[in-house]
Amino acid sequence: MDLHGAFHVYDTTLRDGAQQEGLNLSVADKLSIARQLDGLGVGYIEGGWPGANPKDTEFFRRAQDELRLDHAKLAAFGATRRAGVRAADDPLVAALRDSGAGVVTLVAKSHDRHVELALRTTLEENLAMVRDTVTHLREEGQTVFLDAEHFFDGYRANRTYALEVLRTAAEAGAEVVALCDTNGGMLPDWVSDVVLDVIDTTGARVGIHAHNDSGCAVANSLAAVAAGASHVQGCINGYGERTGNADLVTVVANLELKLDRAVLPQGLLREATRIAHAVAEVTNVPPASRQPYVGTSAFAHKAGLHASAIKVDPNLYQHMDPLDIGNDMRLLVSDMAGRASIELKGKELGYDLSDDRGLVTRVTDRVKALEQGGYTFEAADASFELLLAEEVEGVRPSYFDVESWRVITETRTDGEAVSEATVKLRAEGVRYVVTGEGNGPVNALDAALREAIGQAFPEVAKLELIDYKVRILDQGHGTDAITRVLIETTDGESSWVTVGVGANVIEASWGALVDGFTFGLRRRER
Repeated sequence: MDLHGAFHVYDTTLRDGAQQEGLNLSVADKLSIARQLDGLGVGYIEGGWPGANPKDTEFFRRAQDELRLDHAKLAAFGATRRAGVRAADDPLVAALRDSGAGVVTLVAKSHDRHVELALRTTLEENLAMVRDTVTHLREEGQTVFLDAEHFFDGYRANRTYALEVLRTAAEAGAEVVALCDTNGGMLPDWVSDVVLDVIDTTGARVGIHAHNDSGCAVANSLAAVAAGASHVQGCINGYGERTGNADLVTVVANLELKLDRAVLPQGLLREATRIAHAVAEVTNVPPASRQPYVGTSAFAHKAGLHASAIKVDPNLYQHMDPLDIGNDMRLLVSDMAGRASIELKGKELGYDLSDDRGLVTRVTDRVKALEQGGYTFEAADASFELLLAEEVEGVRPSYFDVESWRVITETRTDGEAVSEATVKLRAEGVRYVVTGEGNGPVNALDAALREAIGQAFPEVAKLELIDYKVRILDQGHGTDAITRVLIETTDGESSWVTVGVGANVIEASWGALVDGFTFGLRRRER
């Protein structure tokens, strides 16, 4: 246990993370994310800047009635008082005081040039601003943390003054002084040296707030902790302006799983993958597949050599058990796959192929031949399962037989383009001919196919296309190039991806659509 008590895990997704380009959070979004972060067990959730931002003011107002936190304390962010104004009379300080948050994080200038050029005041007045604001909020019963903005750059420019800002805050009652690498340019060894000096010189409890502009936000956070920091700030999924803040899940996972430091309530780290992806859904920022620990590719294995080793012992090619972070191992099927990859993937899908070498060879050869023609099964598990079922059972799973399909797009005199698709098929012994309209040829095909199948299988109404990706292969062939389409479909409980390849985008899309509906019907049947 460190000398200052329990370690602080402090999330600033709702404030600093929300400054990411293209990320827009409503008050309802912020409340939803706060509940997810509380489920991860973080100690503090920074909700925003009440008084300076109407949306954040409303968030704190609603949080008092709508937000029930089991693990975290809500923190309000704001600045020290203005120059020449008493803290008790500053309306922005009053907004912090009246926010309902038990914790206030004050941002203060610690770089002398920022004080003189940005605040346009004296170094002495800046110290008074820090002292007065911390003292006032402490007297009002709130816990105060200080974010020393541009601290590392300020330390290099004027060490004496930067340290005096921290000392002033600590003496006034700030529980934590967080050193901010606001421009994100520090490296781990530099951070270690500064943190050691700060602790030795001031005796204050030190925190770290790292940005990722040098690609070192996580490493800098860990270096600060190793040097004695006991409060770490970051954002889930590494959100934040420019290149983002330290990814809080990666920092915490490294502390718990690599350095044996218990910084979250026991067992909650296993919720990290689910929560990281749930927050990504709220922010509408697609999760990074290669994100450490919680990415979908974090424990994905493609090469046949890796699969052969994993068949013997999964830990031979994994740095940890993915279940410890709530993730899972994935075997990717591709033209690099060997027999072991196919066998392991089959087991994952419920097929024991260990005693049928001929079957494994056929599947392996077929996958390699299809990928040579443009298919990919790395992300299209559903299409691979249909292929595997066909080889194992001797017939491809099918719930309908397509006679024909066609699609036309016409541009009307008013400039509106309308697509119309006609699908003819048999299902459950009945012939259906259905025409559907849509916003583009693929949407029209989806509508027609869905209506035709739905007459025999009403459960199709629950299936929804949620993602659509097109890749042009052999681009040197121009308009004659092969097209690959990946479609993600959901039934509201889970989702699956199918692949189609064709001479044009419509043909490729049709193949992926048919596989998507076939897999969905098969899944419900099984």
